[in-house]
Amino acid sequence: MVVPVFLISAQAIWNNREEREALRALGESMTRTRTYADLETLLFRQSRQVLGFLTGMDHEAKAEFFRLETEIGERLRQWKLTLTPDEMDLAKDVEQIHARMFDAGRRVFVLYEAGNRKAALALANTELKGRLLPALSAKNKEVYGAARAHSLQRAYGRLEEILQTEQRLLSLMILLSLVLGVAASVLISRGLARPIHQLKAAMEVVGAGHLDHEVAVRSKDEIGDLAQAFAGMTENLKRSHESMARLNRHLEAQIKKLEETQAQLIQSEKLASIGEMSAAVAHGLRNPLASLRAAAQVALRHVSDELVAQEHLKMVISEVDRLDRRITHLLSFSRPAPFRPMPEQLPMLIDGLLPTFAGPIRDRAVRLEIDMQSDLPDVYVDPIQVEQALGEIFSNALDAMPEGGSVTIRGYREPENGKAGSVVLEIADTGDGIATQLLPSVCDPFFTTRADGTGLGLAIAKRYVAQNGGHLDVASTPGAGTTVRITLPVSSVDRDRTA
Repeated sequence: MVVPVFLISAQAIWNNREEREALRALGESMTRTRTYADLETLLFRQSRQVLGFLTGMDHEAKAEFFRLETEIGERLRQWKLTLTPDEMDLAKDVEQIHARMFDAGRRVFVLYEAGNRKAALALANTELKGRLLPALSAKNKEVYGAARAHSLQRAYGRLEEILQTEQRLLSLMILLSLVLGVAASVLISRGLARPIHQLKAAMEVVGAGHLDHEVAVRSKDEIGDLAQAFAGMTENLKRSHESMARLNRHLEAQIKKLEETQAQLIQSEKLASIGEMSAAVAHGLRNPLASLRAAAQVALRHVSDELVAQEHLKMVISEVDRLDRRITHLLSFSRPAPFRPMPEQLPMLIDGLLPTFAGPIRDRAVRLEIDMQSDLPDVYVDPIQVEQALGEIFSNALDAMPEGGSVTIRGYREPENGKAGSVVLEIADTGDGIATQLLPSVCDPFFTTRADGTGLGLAIAKRYVAQNGGHLDVASTPGAGTTVRITLPVSSVDRDRTA
């Protein structure tokens, strides 16, 4: 019995030493992976500073960008010291991607500070977000994959070799120790193989990308330490991926915001150009048009017996009036009236608007229905601007029904959080409606579906409604009609009375 016990003890001591070596090597691999995870986090932080600089939300972004370069260099050096010669190509690839990211960021700063904001945004969008960050993510997967292939699998293979050697020696010892040897071998095999296999299964699950998988730490030996280190590495990877996802969402939001700002700047430039052109057009055309109309009216009085001449002169007057309306539209859009808000009753605005359209309503046999709540609160708006906006909408409704139809004007209160909220005015017609694909563009300047339209009516209406603190929505069903919904703020007096 002494010899088998001695042999088993010697075998156990040897196995324990080999297992410690294998686990130590695996622990070093985990440390190297954590070092690279820290480097990955610094690289993404440095790229985030570029977007912070472009948005102007972080005034220290540029300084932080160059400060992080020192930390990245140190982390990169530490990581390279842990690599084997056949893994140095990965380090070169990461260094190249980092160099390109640093160069792209530096060029973004130069372009932005030189006044080329559009070029800076385009460079950040195409180089950093579109090419280098995806390349870094792909390289990260390759690095982690290489780490698993080089370290985890090799360590596991070494442990498997130890177990196989142990099993072979234990099989030989069965001849000497019989029951005691079999019992000892089973206990040792179970005591070592089960946690290793559990750890291996957990590694395979995590390696497949399921970072939420829980790595159970049940033992307090080296395998337990290994499982705990692996669990820590998995948690670091999870936080790194979550940080990268948040960064991507933040980048997309900032880029969208910059694109909206760019669109607003372009629109402002267009409006400035339109204003200059409108002034020139009004000055150069209105006086000659007025003279031409007056001359046509005078001539019309002298040709009362000539029907053909009367028809031509009336056509001249009609065309002059049409050109004058286009000039008025252009001036209204490019140079809106001053904003002078005051409490105003919405029914009074409607009553003041309808007489202007009494003739077209009668000529086209349009049925007009008005449904206004009797207790509507006053709205706080500029009555001139709102009346012009309503006039543009009502005119479009009549133009949509050349053969007659009905127009419904409905006003009601829209509660909000138990307070007075807003007042809603809906103008609905029974015309042909608007095609679904054209609906998003109907309020864009110069967009029109009529040959004689200017494309500025709804654009003017939407601008005035927005300037008065409200918003305008258009809903339409082809063949069934169009509804324009205007929401306007309630006057502060009525808001306090309701509260």
